[in-house]
Amino acid sequence: MPSLTHTPARDRAQLTAARVSFARAGHRMLNDVDLVVTAGSRIAIVGENGRGKSTLLHLLAGTLLPDAGEVARVGTLALAEQEMPAHDRRTVGDAVAEAIADALAALAALDAASLALSAATASDAASATYAEALDRAVALDAWDAERRVEVALEALDAETDRSRPLGELSVGQRYRVRLACLLGGDHDFLLLDEPTNHLDRRSLDFLAAQLRARKGGVVVVSHDRALLADVADTFVDLDPTPDDRARVYGGFDAYREGRAAERERWEQLYEREQAERSRLHDDLSAAQNRLVTGWRPEKGSPRHGRATRAAGIAQTVHRRRAALEAHAVTVPPPPMRFAFPALPSRGGTALLVAEDVHVDGRLLQPVSLVLHSGARVVVTGPNGTGKSTLLAVLAGDVEGLDPLAVTGAVRRGGGIRLSFLRQESLLDPARRASELFDERVGASQAVGLSALGLLTSRETGKRIGELSMGQVRRLDLALALAGRPHVLLLDEPTNHLSFTLVDELTVALQATDAAVVVSTHDRQLLRDIDEWDRIDLGVRV
Repeated sequence: MPSLTHTPARDRAQLTAARVSFARAGHRMLNDVDLVVTAGSRIAIVGENGRGKSTLLHLLAGTLLPDAGEVARVGTLALAEQEMPAHDRRTVGDAVAEAIADALAALAALDAASLALSAATASDAASATYAEALDRAVALDAWDAERRVEVALEALDAETDRSRPLGELSVGQRYRVRLACLLGGDHDFLLLDEPTNHLDRRSLDFLAAQLRARKGGVVVVSHDRALLADVADTFVDLDPTPDDRARVYGGFDAYREGRAAERERWEQLYEREQAERSRLHDDLSAAQNRLVTGWRPEKGSPRHGRATRAAGIAQTVHRRRAALEAHAVTVPPPPMRFAFPALPSRGGTALLVAEDVHVDGRLLQPVSLVLHSGARVVVTGPNGTGKSTLLAVLAGDVEGLDPLAVTGAVRRGGGIRLSFLRQESLLDPARRASELFDERVGASQAVGLSALGLLTSRETGKRIGELSMGQVRRLDLALALAGRPHVLLLDEPTNHLSFTLVDELTVALQATDAAVVVSTHDRQLLRDIDEWDRIDLGVRV
């Protein structure tokens, strides 16, 4: 959480990016980005996975340097990265202390200055020191700092035991402790990368309220459409464009409408250019055919006439070739569209039956269900109620669970294929995406990786550790779909995915013949699938 100064600049605070460009491994991610963040800004950075959203946050924070352009900063900031170390040796108390270290230091300095001022030998310098220390404590709202963090810890259902090591907490608990520390701090700017992951409905409402009410500026990267619609008033869209420049929209509705119109114009322009190039190519081919076989002079024709006609055809070929070479295609291909595969149906056959599934200490509420082709089920409930555990048991993925703790029965029909999209990826970062896909799916490849429209050919050749978290999520989704399952279990499927892909995925899940079970906190997704059957695990373990 880098800070640029120790005292907030308040109304003078500003982050400015001027014509910023950045490339990684020879690939241009950001091109001439201009952005101004003030104390009142509520900015969402949006775009497809791998387009540089997290990179732009790091450039604003100063943890990365641009290849071109400049970033200027006035004030304090805190950055919440998308990933967190799994083996953090600090305790919860250490994390809280670090978050409010400036406030605690300001109070200590104020106490020392007050003591010096009360001495019989106090000087004018002591008065000046006290006044400066008081101003700093007021600027940091230092007296309320610890209470703000405690309130956030409670509201986010985070661990409050200060002695607990962070390394012993679940991924979700570590995220929530960190987010509480950031919200309880008093920085001029908060830069948040996917802050809604691992938050339930109550926590999401608290986060949205805090971001709206915050005095300082907020820049957020998030897949949570409801959060951004509620909080952001400016959208910086890093999705591909014909001129490779970012677009800026005022509000969520303007962004959605502007993005759709931009893509439609792009596709139409690309199709026109391709059609013109195809026409020129056909003209060249026709001229070449006439030169080779198309024209034969009548017997007895003068030699000079035959030569003149042949030369004319040759000149036509040269003109057609020159026209084709001059017609450079200036519009790049539009982005890929997600192609959800056709998944199979088994008619009225029961695909999966669960009877009184219960996991001691993890899933207290017994669950029973029967899935047929076309079934739609959403699993809801606060964090800690066993949603992920339920999906894992339905999938037969009980590794790490005490066998004696699992009761009830799960039966799968003969020949039924099931895919389980976990909340966290388990893919080997050293493997190349295409190689792992080929290995998992097999030689037959009923659904090829490129055919799904989830990763470009350049991305499939990368090692998994070189992909963004959103691209890894896309690969996990591709693996889940490629086996053409009869039953699809999805645990927080919208995590790390772009708005466009989430919209396309939602439409596809509504229409597929497969049985679908989704566990999610995504408020917009819950609104979109409100008519699905629901299993509410409302009892917290």
